[in-house]
Amino acid sequence: MANRTLICTQVFLLTSLLSLVLGHKVVNSEQYPLVVSTWPFVEAVRAAWRAVDGGVSAVDAVVEGCSACEELRCDGTVGPGGSPDENGETTIDALIMDGVTMEAGAVAAMRYVKDGIKAARLVMQYTGHTLLVGEKASVFAISMGLPGPTNLSSTESIEKWTKWKQNHCQPNFWKNVVPVNSCGPYHGKDFAKLRHKTCSGASVLESMGSSLPQIGVNNHDTISMAVIDKLGHIAVGTSTNGATFKIPGRVGDGPIPGSSAYADNEVGACGATGDGDIMMRFLPCYQVVESMRLGMDPRLAAKDAISRIARKFPDFVGAIFAINKNGVHAGACYGWTFQYSVRSPEMDDVKVFTVHPDSVIRDS
Repeated sequence: MANRTLICTQVFLLTSLLSLVLGHKVVNSEQYPLVVSTWPFVEAVRAAWRAVDGGVSAVDAVVEGCSACEELRCDGTVGPGGSPDENGETTIDALIMDGVTMEAGAVAAMRYVKDGIKAARLVMQYTGHTLLVGEKASVFAISMGLPGPTNLSSTESIEKWTKWKQNHCQPNFWKNVVPVNSCGPYHGKDFAKLRHKTCSGASVLESMGSSLPQIGVNNHDTISMAVIDKLGHIAVGTSTNGATFKIPGRVGDGPIPGSSAYADNEVGACGATGDGDIMMRFLPCYQVVESMRLGMDPRLAAKDAISRIARKFPDFVGAIFAINKNGVHAGACYGWTFQYSVRSPEMDDVKVFTVHPDSVIRDS
C-alpha cells in the first residue's frame, strides 16, 4: 500500500513538473474540468463532460461534445438534415481552436460530409491552413478517412424547402434586387434601372427587397462549446448547418475564429450564436477575450461585445457566453432570451442558465 501511494505521488509530481516545464499551471481539481455550451444542448455537454472528466484533452472533449450535437441534429440547425439553402441543399460549417497553441481548423459550406467538427480538427491537425471551403473541403475530409459522400438533406429539410418554393421563395436573404416576391433569377436594381429606364407608370422597382428571414433558434443557430480540461487547458469548437434558405455559398460566423468562438489559455474563452452575418463583422468572441485580458470580468466583457454590435445594428439578434481561465462564466444577449449550459465538478448534472436581453445604449 505504501509503495502504491509512493508511485501515485511520484506520478503526480512528474505531471506537475512537466506542466511547469511546458509553462502550464497545475490547477485545482475541484475547479476543473468545465464544459460550457450555447443553448440547452444538454446531451452534447454530457458527452463532452464524460470525455474531459475521463482525462482526455480539452480539444478531444470539444470534438466529442460537438459530434454528439451533430448526431442528434440539435434544434435541426446542427449536423445534417436541416437548414436547406436556396437550392434545397444542407451544408456544414465548423471550427475548432486550441487555446494552448492558438491553432485552429475550420470548414465552411462543406458538402456531402456530415462530421463537421471532425473535419475541422483534421484541418488543424494535418494542414498548415485554418479554413477549407466547399466541395474541396469535402474531398479533403473524405480523403482523410471521414465517411462520404453523403446526402446531407433529410425528409424534413426537403419538405421545408418545398413549402418555401411554393411561397415564392419568401422570405430570403436578397436585398435591393428585382424581381421581388419571386424565386428569381435576381438582378441588382441599378442593372434593372438601365433596362427599364424608359418604362412609365407603376414600376417593378418600387420595392427593391424581399423581407429578410427572422433569426431564431429553429432556423439559424450554432453549437458553440468551450472546455477547460483537468490541466486548465482551454479549447473551443462550433458546428452549424447555417441559415435556412441562405444563398448557396454563404458562410456565416460559425467557422470564423474570433467570431463564433475564441480561446486563449492565458485568459479564457468565448462562444457566440445568432445572426452570424452581422456578428462576424465585429469578431465578438475575440473582443470578449481581449476585454477579459485587460481586466473585465466575463459578464461585463460579454455585455460590452454585444453592445458594440447593437449600437450599429439595433435589429440584430445574438448572444455570447464568456468564461475566464478560473472558470467564472457569464452570458449576454440582445433581441432574444438566451440559454447556455454548464457542467462543472460541483454539479451533479448539466445546469442551464437563462440570460435575458438588456437594454443597450445606441449611437446617437
